Order: sequence, then structure tokens, then C-alpha cells
Amino acid sequence: MFTVNQYFDGKVVSLGHEGADGKATVGVIAPGEYEFGTSTVEIMTVISGKMNVKQPADSDWKEYKKFESFRVEKGISFKVSVDQDTPYQCLYL
Repeated sequence: MFTVNQYFDGKVVSLGHEGADGKATVGVIAPGEYEFGTSTVEIMTVISGKMNVKQPADSDWKEYKKFESFRVEKGISFKVSVDQDTPYQCLYL
């Protein structure tokens, strides 16, 4: 079964699926800055473009480009900033 998720007035949209390997989403983030919270460990991968990310332990933003991934720990909030429509994949561990 697929799920469709929309956040921030439709500026972040994802399609979710849960299968034998666990839960995953594929989505697109519109230009802007957003703050997300986590309820599980997440591995995010930029599919195209670039994404700037700031996690609580970071003093500066980190840039991730096409096919680069980053890990977000459970129970935190992190910030994402993009300057163009940016597709991503998220795996939930």
C-alpha cells in the first residue's frame, strides 16, 4: 500500500511504501527552508540537485549533492534548505 504525505502547505510531498526491507519514501522539496522532526533513524539521499542540512550537533550547514546521503538520528529536529525543486529518498531504520 502506498501513502501520500504533504507537509508545509504542499511544499514537501512524498510517496511512501512499506515492504520487506522496511519503510521508505520518495519525495520532492520545493525551494525554501524547513524543519523536520524524526521518530526513527532516517537515511536521506539527494536524488538530484543539492540540499543544505543543519542538524542539532552542527554549527554550520552541510551541503549534500546528487546521490549523497546523510543520517538523521531518532528524536531530533533538523533543518533543510533548498534553492530549487529537489527530489530525495528517505529510508527509515
